[in-house]
Amino acid sequence: MRPVFEWNLGSRSVQLGKRTLIMGVVNVTPDSFSDGGLYYDRDRAVERGLQLLDDGADIIDVGGESTRPGARVVSDEGGDSSPDARDEPRHPVSEAEELKRVVPVIQSLKKARSDAIVSVDTYKSTVARAAVEAGAEIVNDVSGLRWDRQMRRTLGALNCGVVLMHMRGRPEEWRNLPPVEDVVILVKRELRDWASAARLEGVRQERLVLDPGFGFGKNFQENYPLLKRFHEFADLRYPLLAGVSRKSFLGRALARNGKDAPVADRLFATIAMETALIHKGAHIIRTHDVRATADARTVADIAAS
Repeated sequence: MRPVFEWNLGSRSVQLGKRTLIMGVVNVTPDSFSDGGLYYDRDRAVERGLQLLDDGADIIDVGGESTRPGARVVSDEGGDSSPDARDEPRHPVSEAEELKRVVPVIQSLKKARSDAIVSVDTYKSTVARAAVEAGAEIVNDVSGLRWDRQMRRTLGALNCGVVLMHMRGRPEEWRNLPPVEDVVILVKRELRDWASAARLEGVRQERLVLDPGFGFGKNFQENYPLLKRFHEFADLRYPLLAGVSRKSFLGRALARNGKDAPVADRLFATIAMETALIHKGAHIIRTHDVRATADARTVADIAAS
């Protein structure tokens, strides 16, 4: 049985553990690997978010910048993982552009569904603050609150939920990262350290959810130990989120004739892995294919109860 938590989102709390929650992905980007920029237009993004809610999403995660392998990111220290990277690095998205992309979508979603739980996928503190002011109740930071030195302090002052994700290195470095001897031990240690650093800046424990970051700086072979030993992350005593939807290590596992399976052919593998993660203790599943995941979740939760 999963441990049960009350996730403090500020104005309300959400129970985690008795029922798996689904976080549906809305990429307001022109270059997402998963949807090819289909929801770059605000109205389409809002329509997509509302459809995902109707399909069974408990949370809508709105992101305005893709962090795919090979990409350069804005970082004052130096969302959606994009497994199908192009070889050329893209230009990082400015704060102004990211705000222009995500804030109107968040405002429109909240206007249409005032009770909807909206998350913003960003590593920039200014975007996080503006998104929360616009109605977002969760900040989902793929950098583990590390790329923007102001993020921990900003979130300490904001009254919202926080997803702290593990990422090894930066996207432009992923192709050349050396393997690690035990990826589970590494991820557990660094998540524990980063969560402690967040708490020192005022982010209370009951506001934090941890994500081991499948595909983010992990090579093909390193993702499967994360699945096999996912239950070990319960030792950290935080709720757990997992996002494996359509990722490249699934495409590699399904390779035929020397070619990885394209994104469109990864649904069944995604559902298989998401179901396994629910049985191994995931409290929240982040996914693109909400309806299929919601059906799988219903059965997996019954079986796990």
